[in-house]
Amino acid sequence: MFTVTSSTVSDVYLLSGELIVPDDAPNDLIRAAGGIVYRFVSGGRVEFACIYREARGDWTFPKGKIDPGETFEQGALREVLEETGMVCEVVRFAGTTNYTHRKGRPKIVAYYLMSVKEGEFAPNEEVDELIWTPLEHVRANLTWDRDQELFDEVTKFPELRAQAS
Repeated sequence: MFTVTSSTVSDVYLLSGELIVPDDAPNDLIRAAGGIVYRFVSGGRVEFACIYREARGDWTFPKGKIDPGETFEQGALREVLEETGMVCEVVRFAGTTNYTHRKGRPKIVAYYLMSVKEGEFAPNEEVDELIWTPLEHVRANLTWDRDQELFDEVTKFPELRAQAS
C-alpha cells in the first residue's frame, strides 16, 4: 500500500509506503526492517552510516527483526536507534532485499532512507563499529551484493541530489 501526499512545492508528491507481506508467504518468513542512514556534511557532500558486525564479519546497513504488532517502518526506526544510537526521521521507503537466512529460513528486509536527527554511535552487542562513508565509497564498503544493489537504487533518489546541490 502506498499513499501520495501533497507537499509545499507545486507538482511534487511524496511517496511513502508500508510493505505488505502476502497471506501466502512462507510461515517461517523472517520479517525485518532497517535504515539507510545519511547526513550532509560540509560542501553539501552526503555520507552514509555503514555498520560492522564482528560476529558476522560483515559491513552492512542497520537492520533487525520487526516485533509483533510493529509496522516495517516502526521496526526500522527502532532497529536503527538500537544499533546506532541515532534517532532518525524516515525520508522515504527505499526498497527491499530478500534472501535465505544463515539458518535456512527465508528473510525479507524492508529498508527506509533516513536522515539523522540526533544521537551518537557507541559499540553495542550487535554492532562493533559505525563509519560515515562518502557516497562514492559506500558500495565498495558493503559486504553483501544485495546491499550493494539496493544502494545503487538509493543513489538515484532525488532527495539526495536536491540537498547536495
